[in-house]
Amino acid sequence: MKLTTLFAKVLLLCVLLHCKAGFAHTATPHATGTQNRSNEKVVRAFFIAFEKKNWNSLQQIFADGFTFSSPVDDHISVKKFKERCWPNAYKIKRFDVDKVVINGDDVVVITNGWTMTGKLFRNCDHFKLKDGKITSDECFFGPGVNYPNNPAK
Repeated sequence: MKLTTLFAKVLLLCVLLHCKAGFAHTATPHATGTQNRSNEKVVRAFFIAFEKKNWNSLQQIFADGFTFSSPVDDHISVKKFKERCWPNAYKIKRFDVDKVVINGDDVVVITNGWTMTGKLFRNCDHFKLKDGKITSDECFFGPGVNYPNNPAK
């Protein structure tokens, strides 16, 4: 899939979730707001675990059966995620959260990440949560990918 097509789909998903979230808030604003804050906190903990290189913190927020997908990974397990993706934590200095869109247990986050060598990479992640734990993460790499393990960088 072309990167521009992928980006267009992610953008459309963000717009749809944002619109749907607006309607969801009219039904029970207090309950939805509390759940949204809780889910946002869990998702931010995901990025903090990478920044702090803390696998134990990360694995505590994964639900049983967690899967990770990206343009190069298709619903891989926690074990495979730890093997393939976790080593990147040691190449990542920090994440700056640019945008968060929450609709109940769906959270879309756009981040600017910084490698230890000062290179920028931009991702969009679509997290699904259940009972305060992350059940899945679909990560979409942005243009000009400088992701730490990108062989084309």
